[in-house]
Amino acid sequence: MSTTSNASLVTPAHFHPAGLDQLVQLAAAEPITPACDHFYFLRHGQTGRNALRIFQAADEPLSELGLAQAAQAASVLAGETIRSIVCSDAPRAHVTAQTVAVPHGLVPAAEAGLRERHFGALIGTSSANIDWACEPEGGETLKQFVDRKRIALAAALAQPAPVLVVAHGGSLFVLAALLGVKIDLSILGNAQPLRFERIGPTWSIRALQAKGDAESAIA
Repeated sequence: MSTTSNASLVTPAHFHPAGLDQLVQLAAAEPITPACDHFYFLRHGQTGRNALRIFQAADEPLSELGLAQAAQAASVLAGETIRSIVCSDAPRAHVTAQTVAVPHGLVPAAEAGLRERHFGALIGTSSANIDWACEPEGGETLKQFVDRKRIALAAALAQPAPVLVVAHGGSLFVLAALLGVKIDLSILGNAQPLRFERIGPTWSIRALQAKGDAESAIA
């Protein structure tokens, strides 16, 4: 896949973070090929630092709104068939996963490899102008982050299907690029349930909504 086509996997919506094209190129250079034909992805509920757009540490908890968002996502996903739930071990993702697991009678498997990128010295500073290509002191380089996610996501999707992965925004960027899917940043909201589907070799993403609401599909 050429550099131009890799970069085109990002579809700008309300904003376009700097360095995102480089993230996509790194991920798409070594795609993954899950055996399943569909799975689910859920970003964690909102935290206080999400709302303030501040780089956060792994132990940042869900806010009251984030807890409510997780409960809403659980309601949406309750009607889906899910056999495995794999999540980041960061509390904001683990608590979200535990909430959505209840209707399915499952216990989420928490994996450190699914954590968000470690931004080192940037933690506690504004993420409003995030540059994914940055190399923060004491943190992960973009390549280190993408390589970690590639391994962790491939392992998660090898669990008994259908699988639900509960992780972070950075995970979603990498996952979409690994599967060659365009991503509209408007679906990046906290606790927005997503269904990834494959027809032949081609994957697409569908945002799941509460019953009665419209659904949107992204190919």
